Amino acid sequence: MDSKDLKKPEYSDESFWQKVKAYASAAGREVIETALKLYYTMKDTDTPLWAKTVIMGALAYFILPADVVPDLIPGGYVDDLGALVAAAWTVTQHIKDSHAEMARNTLARWFNGQAQQ
Repeated sequence: MDSKDLKKPEYSDESFWQKVKAYASAAGREVIETALKLYYTMKDTDTPLWAKTVIMGALAYFILPADVVPDLIPGGYVDDLGALVAAAWTVTQHIKDSHAEMARNTLARWFNGQAQQ
């Protein structure tokens, strides 16, 4: 393999939404809700740069095709959930009720209108 074939993985909104939509059912509510809360927190102009950087790292790990635990095996999203929860815990003071509400609303649309409160 050539070094030019080893692209540096990067976060992008497009790759985030592609992964979330494609694997929402397989990943489950908890993983997707946590990812969405973090995404909406990152997009908030009130969120400080350090917190956005933490969130971006966790979301980048979530969307990467190569994981410590492959996503397509049973329990494969446990490492993704761990990274997302660690980031959420780190930036918890910046996760607003409005971010959680936007995440629940998105979940309601994706999971047949049955968002958990």
